[in-house]
Amino acid sequence: MPAAQELKLLLLLPLALLVLQVSRCHGACVEVDSNTEAVADEGFKLGCISCKRRGEVHARATVTWYFKASGETMYSPLYTYENQKEYITDPRFEGRVDWRGSKNTKDLQDGSIYIHNVTFNDTGTYYCLFNRVLVYPNYEFETFTKKTVVINVVPQLTRGLASILSEVMMYVSIIGLQLWLVVEMIYCYRKIAAAGEEALRESAAEYLAIASESKDNCAGVQVAE
Repeated sequence: MPAAQELKLLLLLPLALLVLQVSRCHGACVEVDSNTEAVADEGFKLGCISCKRRGEVHARATVTWYFKASGETMYSPLYTYENQKEYITDPRFEGRVDWRGSKNTKDLQDGSIYIHNVTFNDTGTYYCLFNRVLVYPNYEFETFTKKTVVINVVPQLTRGLASILSEVMMYVSIIGLQLWLVVEMIYCYRKIAAAGEEALRESAAEYLAIASESKDNCAGVQVAE
């Protein structure tokens, strides 16, 4: 029975670690860089995340995107998201931009947008500006965060070396984890089998001892008679 309980604990340990990692990451904000290569005639997500450093402080934010095409020297306003409403301010993107950031909140931390039907004219430099107002009990504090993304539009998506290496490492990690689980299961099976054999030998020895003692008692009774 103790061996079976130990097996359960060993099997549940990876699951418990996974739950702890998920609970630790739940609700967290991670600033991830946007992709920089878009494919013509397809959709593309422009990522822009600005994490609020103090989660207990209430805030409201406005996100404004700007665009400077290749060959241009000045940025022009492209898109604004404020009070859960969106405004496309560049005619070149009219009807082609959707909000993909934080939903149903004024406390924006994800200011990503999605561009439909990307064209080669969309090649250029984009930047998003977070205008965040931190609301304290007695005052408000305004902050600005700017993130720049350089987009190159290509006829066909090409995979970078980093992407290939990350995919290879993912498969290696999965295979390694499976091998580790197999080794752990074999180890636990052998340990349980050894414990079972030992228990069987102890039971057999105990049975023989009881049988021998009963035989001796019977012989003593016959001698006494």
